[in-house]
Amino acid sequence: MLVDVPKLSGARVTVMGLGLFGAGVGVTKFLCRSGARVTVTDLADAHQLRESVAALDGWPVDLHLGGHREEDFTGADLVVVSPGVPDESPWPALPHALETELNLFVKLCPARTVYGITGSNGKSTTTTLIGEILARGPRRVWVGGNLGVSLLDHLDEIGPDDIVVLELSSFQLQRLAPLRWSPQVSVVTNITPNHLDRHGTMARYVEAKQTVVSHQREGDVRVLNADDPFAAEFARDFAGDHAGHLGVDPAGGAPSIRWFGVNAPADATDGTRIGDEVIEHAGHRLDVRGRRLPGRFQLHNLAAATAATADAFPGWAQAATEVMVSFPGVEHRLEFVAEIDGVAYYDDSIATTPERTLAALDTLPGPLVILLGGYDKGLPFDALGARVAERCRAAVVFGQTAGALTAAIGGGSHPDENAGPVDVHRATSFEDAVASARALARPGDTVLLSPACASYGWFRNFTERGRRFKELVRG
Repeated sequence: MLVDVPKLSGARVTVMGLGLFGAGVGVTKFLCRSGARVTVTDLADAHQLRESVAALDGWPVDLHLGGHREEDFTGADLVVVSPGVPDESPWPALPHALETELNLFVKLCPARTVYGITGSNGKSTTTTLIGEILARGPRRVWVGGNLGVSLLDHLDEIGPDDIVVLELSSFQLQRLAPLRWSPQVSVVTNITPNHLDRHGTMARYVEAKQTVVSHQREGDVRVLNADDPFAAEFARDFAGDHAGHLGVDPAGGAPSIRWFGVNAPADATDGTRIGDEVIEHAGHRLDVRGRRLPGRFQLHNLAAATAATADAFPGWAQAATEVMVSFPGVEHRLEFVAEIDGVAYYDDSIATTPERTLAALDTLPGPLVILLGGYDKGLPFDALGARVAERCRAAVVFGQTAGALTAAIGGGSHPDENAGPVDVHRATSFEDAVASARALARPGDTVLLSPACASYGWFRNFTERGRRFKELVRG
């Protein structure tokens, strides 16, 4: 537990950002139970936040929704701000003290072992896998963080010997940096351009992610992707004058590094190597043939979970293999929806970057009809457009990025010279996009929602987008 925990009993606390689907509900309930006088403010109105508002029914909370009021900030002893609030927002500059839900949890968490998982892609799947594997062992496991589960709501149940597993976003890590804290076991799945609309540059994005390892100490563990060109940025020393050396801690020791991937060392205890449907670690061969997670790229998530949990308890290897083979995946991550009139439909709404969509295109069989588009995060589409032109028979584009995606796809070439360029349709609504994809699809095709963009503007988040897609497909 860290020091500098704010006094909550009797304090006037404003929660900035109730969030959708309960994102801010857990911290609000925790603050109420701690004796704080709580005000919740959000730019969204009560209808947009209806699930979260319903979850707070009966709690002593003042809800100020549909806009922010200056007095809710200037009159507060403490403001708990959503990590998604941008730095340029004027409101967090008004109160005397700021916290985030994650920062409060880190300060108060009694568990001595915390796993932190971050990366641009695969962190939700890897986090869930790690939690499932560790739950097969003798210690109680709690999984939360960016997955949407507030562990503050369970703080009084967590014990010192329990294990906490947290998915950590770049926004959360950026707000966490002032605490100078990193988890005991840090996992970085991969780094590709993302959220450049918020962080501004790739260097600042990487810097935010580095919080997961930058304050580790002797005895801690870093789990890094040997196939990722950014891995060296996370393997290096973060101890000031020792920059450039691997993992030198100012307290006198270095955290250990475990590598995973195709290029990981196969004959060392710190290497977890990916083979042909086999993951090798320190003499263990985890056979993952028959796994339910589709796609070659998922082997990196399985290997990361292997490296993070290796030898955590007796019988670990068998338990890990069983979890990896049986794990069905996480909702909206290449999730099979239905087969209708000979056409298979897949929901990959989690794909908010081009790299995610590229991985999906390399996973599913063709011919493909893909749905692409959404909010513009300032990411390049050149490589994605070329790959869509190679792999897809048709594409339906929508949202802010429809024009950029159309241009990128038009620059590619179709593998079948007799088929001509890929057929691109521009939709005016999401309903129109799904209807167009259905009309374009033929028996034997796969319709794939893998937008490569965030959902803002048309949807509250990727979850709502994925659920709407499934409703339209099945309806």
